[in-house]
Amino acid sequence: MRRCTPARFAAVALFLTGACPGTHALAATGSVTAAAPKPLSERVVDYQIDARVDARKKTIDAVEILTYRNLTGQPQDTFPFHLYLNAFQPTSTAAREFRRDNEDFEWKGKNFASAEIKSLEVAGMGDLTSQISFIAPDDGNPDDRTVFQVKLPRPVPAGESVQFKIAFHDQLGEVLARTGYKRNFIMGAQWFPKVGVWWQGGWNCHQFHADTEFFADFGTFNVRLTLPQNEVVGASGEEVSSVNHPDGTKTVSFHGEDIHDFAWTAEPEFRVFTDYFTGSAGMVKIRLLTQPGHVAMAERNIRILKETMKRFDQWYGPYPYKQITLVDPPHGGLGASGMEYPTLITGLTLWWMPKGWYLLEETVSHEFGHQYWYGMVATNEFEDAWLDEGINSYTEMKVMDDLYGKDRSDTDLWGMHDGERSYQRLGYIRSADRDPMARFGYQYMDRRSYGDITYNKSVAVLLTLEKIIGETAMRRALRTYFERYRFTHPTKEDFLKTVEEVSGQDLRWYFNQAVYGTQVLDYEILRAASDPADWFVKDAPEEKKGETLYHTTVLVHRKGDFVFPVDVLVKFDNGEQVREHWDGRDRWVRYSYDKRASLVSAEIDPEQAVWLDKDFYNNSYVAAPMSGARRKLSAYWLLFTQFLAQWLAWLV
Repeated sequence: MRRCTPARFAAVALFLTGACPGTHALAATGSVTAAAPKPLSERVVDYQIDARVDARKKTIDAVEILTYRNLTGQPQDTFPFHLYLNAFQPTSTAAREFRRDNEDFEWKGKNFASAEIKSLEVAGMGDLTSQISFIAPDDGNPDDRTVFQVKLPRPVPAGESVQFKIAFHDQLGEVLARTGYKRNFIMGAQWFPKVGVWWQGGWNCHQFHADTEFFADFGTFNVRLTLPQNEVVGASGEEVSSVNHPDGTKTVSFHGEDIHDFAWTAEPEFRVFTDYFTGSAGMVKIRLLTQPGHVAMAERNIRILKETMKRFDQWYGPYPYKQITLVDPPHGGLGASGMEYPTLITGLTLWWMPKGWYLLEETVSHEFGHQYWYGMVATNEFEDAWLDEGINSYTEMKVMDDLYGKDRSDTDLWGMHDGERSYQRLGYIRSADRDPMARFGYQYMDRRSYGDITYNKSVAVLLTLEKIIGETAMRRALRTYFERYRFTHPTKEDFLKTVEEVSGQDLRWYFNQAVYGTQVLDYEILRAASDPADWFVKDAPEEKKGETLYHTTVLVHRKGDFVFPVDVLVKFDNGEQVREHWDGRDRWVRYSYDKRASLVSAEIDPEQAVWLDKDFYNNSYVAAPMSGARRKLSAYWLLFTQFLAQWLAWLV
């Protein structure tokens, strides 16, 4: 998910069967590769869902047949399920958390949503609807109905399968976060009962929280959506058929393999663009569903998607699916923007997005990255959100840097430019000492800390890790991690041990502070000065460059409690430079020099590679003020105020 408060085209056949007004064709070559000869995952679950969508009432009535393979290694007689839509009710835990961390948050009835189980049957065991009970494993909230469990009359043996038949009714609400509707737009996400994950010796089925996301087992999905014929539909997996009915509806069928969730979207106004990307696993169909007013941005959306896919394929490994769908939510539906589901992502396009402002590109690149760090490497986002959001923010930033430059990857507009790593750093600075990265997502101090640590601090931690092991080793570690753990549920220790293995280093001293701790890294040049060696002589000769002997001292202070080795670069007016290396274990260190040259500057971390250092401004000392930066900032401020004045004048 992208936190926001965050390719190119000729002819192919229409993807939807029948007429589809507004469909555009883009360039493609080659042919789609054959399906993988064997499953990529264990396929613990098999979902078959037949759903009827009332586009006017915004309701869904469906029957789900879930076949669950008991690979837990022991008999199971109790199964928990998620009912995420029930989070959008005023008494839910998620609503409490929204209100707790934002006193201006108001509950609006139009955001109300619900999921109701009409019946639940188990093959060979009968109707067990009466055995359903709601539980709140995280906080005990009796009014939270986002998790239910059902107890079977007899256990399912290890290695055997059990089949659930669940009839359910959904009432969608106007989109507040991730799912719902806005006018004619529907985002069908977290819409069906989804079984929990047997993980680390027990059931893992957390409640829906304001920030934490999802965790589910891999399997196959066969989903039939019946809805009005004028709806343009996109979904996880691939469309396999579309049949029109005499009553003005159609049934669109989708099939997905080796995925752990299924989301869909529908809107009559969507304009459809199609393109292809060819990677190491073959050809991938790209399908962009965009708003009529955003057609001019289609090329930018598809270009950044293809560029991101290219780099992920080269750097980390192949994208094995046949399709990726990019959805552009409408104005007012931004709550559905910047989200990820298997083979389907939502972007962020606004009515005014000049070239050089890369919010659109950052969002699409970020959401595609989730296909790797959430879609295939399926970590537990409730408990270790940084393994997805943090690693993904880092890899997205690397893509943006590679495309636009490290100092221009966020903004390169009107003579102003900035890199995305600077943007990421702002959130980290704000919440540096609040929570460890290793904390369960719903246990953070507040929503701000969750975002600042999970996304932004994680980027700073991984960038600083580059300094320790090198950028090449870092990329190799990520590729090894992806190849080793795709289609599984790895833990943070799996990731950290992979980094240690690939780098050949014991990094516990770093991980214990950066990942498991809340220590703050902050070093400063506390004092620095050059003093004539003959300062005590009453009639000493006038100081002359190259002749006067100076005694220079540089005092470096570790302000924070994060112990980290740093370099210090000391420059003198004769052009000489001295580079010192300090292990940082003591609170301070003093360097002294006797030279016929005076101090020009002293700087900690001259390459600015230690991105965990909370305050860059106290890292350096200069003997004489430098006016260049001040003049540049003044020019930027003048440009900004002139633009603001013009804008206000236009409004008036």
